[in-house]
Amino acid sequence: MAASQPLYERIEKQLRRRLDSAADGDPFPSEPRLAEEFGVSRMTVRAALAGLERDGMLERVPGRGSFVRKGAAHRPVGVLLSFHDQALAEGKTPRSRVLEAEVRAATPPESAALYRTKDQAPEHLPEEVVAITRVRLFDDLPIAVERAVFPATLSALLTTDLETGSLHNALRRLGLTPTLGSSLLTARTADGDAPDLGVAPTTPMLVETRSIVDQHGDPLEFTVSSYVADRYGLRVDFSVSQPERT
Repeated sequence: MAASQPLYERIEKQLRRRLDSAADGDPFPSEPRLAEEFGVSRMTVRAALAGLERDGMLERVPGRGSFVRKGAAHRPVGVLLSFHDQALAEGKTPRSRVLEAEVRAATPPESAALYRTKDQAPEHLPEEVVAITRVRLFDDLPIAVERAVFPATLSALLTTDLETGSLHNALRRLGLTPTLGSSLLTARTADGDAPDLGVAPTTPMLVETRSIVDQHGDPLEFTVSSYVADRYGLRVDFSVSQPERT
């Protein structure tokens, strides 16, 4: 006769059914409450919750509690959709926490991305950029650290709403339309960004390095966005290369 199913697995199944009818971001009962509800020890409850966390159905935020998660947000790579607009499309409130907003000296990669196409020699490239670094959130959940730079002539961006507004909308109000872009996707761990995102330093991150030009074909934006991998994804549609017939 087969062994009976462990108690923690039976509790996990019940919690999974409960999560099916919950909404993303809903608070979830604490370990002590669940232990009292099921009449078991907190260790048994912790074992039941482990599978839910592993499958991305539940997230524990230190100091705040546990919350329901319905899977990571996804953006098609081939679509130029701002973080602000994507949040709204998914029924979330876009928010930002500003870490940097200033005109500062450009790094070599920033100068190359924003000014090199002006046919200027490296020693004559402009030395400053408008730098805006923000933690991007869906509702209250930190999704990414976004490090965006713009040509120094766009210092008016620093006076816009950087916490709830859209930089792309601000650019359009300045007469500049983000039109075409290219991205490079890499990966790393959270490391120094971990405290701002509320994750462990070893948390996997998806990194998108993006360059965007305006309606005139001039460089407009150079951004490095580092996303918490289990909270955000980039969907890639592709065609399959067919072998040449001989």
